Amino acid sequence: MASTTPLDIPPAPPETRSRPKSTGRAGDKIFLGLSRGSGILLLVVMASIAVFLSYRAYLAISENEGDFLTTLDWNPAGDPPVFGIAVLLFGTVVSSIIAMVIAVPIAVGIALFISHYAPRKLAAPLAYVIDLLAAVPSIVYGIWGALVLVPYLEGLNLWLDQFFGWTYIFEKTEIGVPRSLFTVGILLAIMILPIVTSVSREVFLQVPKMNEEAALALGATRWEVIRLSVLPFGRSGIISASMLGLGRALGETMAVATVLSPSFLISLHVLNHGGGTFAQNIAAKFGEADEFGRDALIASGLVLFILTLLVNGAARLIIARRKEYSGANA
Repeated sequence: MASTTPLDIPPAPPETRSRPKSTGRAGDKIFLGLSRGSGILLLVVMASIAVFLSYRAYLAISENEGDFLTTLDWNPAGDPPVFGIAVLLFGTVVSSIIAMVIAVPIAVGIALFISHYAPRKLAAPLAYVIDLLAAVPSIVYGIWGALVLVPYLEGLNLWLDQFFGWTYIFEKTEIGVPRSLFTVGILLAIMILPIVTSVSREVFLQVPKMNEEAALALGATRWEVIRLSVLPFGRSGIISASMLGLGRALGETMAVATVLSPSFLISLHVLNHGGGTFAQNIAAKFGEADEFGRDALIASGLVLFILTLLVNGAARLIIARRKEYSGANA
């Protein structure tokens, strides 16, 4: 038997042995560096914003003669300066809650209709129209709300006062154009509807078909399939979509400023005109404010910044506690 030596097997060319490994390692290092740098850059930007807002807010709050959290007045140009965020916090939270209560159920229903009920020829154009609504500028919504929505809400306000005035919340005690937090909530609901619908629709379309087919094979109805398979799978997606919509509702500026008649008064009668939000107050007063007044507005912006972070953090906690609904185990 002839013996084999290393010379019997021709060695591979050096280029073919080294090029794939070196290319792969270099690509991995570049991708790792870009990913890590992007994450660090994002943290640096967020930290810079927080430091800037905190510093300017400290300059204003240190000179404030009122309680920043409970004062109902906003007069940083006074002598002494007195201002507080109680009215702004109340108006921001109330209008956002109204928007979420109206928009989320409707958005989830539209998403379910497009993904599981509508024929394919109807689903695609309807989804396109819904997505197109998200591209409409805020000022267009504001102009439409001021010229169309506000006049036509008078009848709805009277109806709510007549049949639900006993709840105190829907009791209308003032006469006039309904430029109220309730009107703002309806307008914000229309604005966040495309965002919640689009994200929820994409989540529902990712439900494993085997789960739905198994439920149908066991004799489940269409609604039972949605209730037992689709909604549990997409629950975390619905929460994420709702938080995205809530983030826009909290920070919406021009549409709210166009529709709302601002006043520094806290009232649970949401049909009465008046109220205010953080973003609306900043947009209305920033141009005419002096240096100290701008610091005061920045202080209110810091509260809105913290509120947004808390909302998103709460959403992440809810999703983390319900991992069985996140779709990761599907």
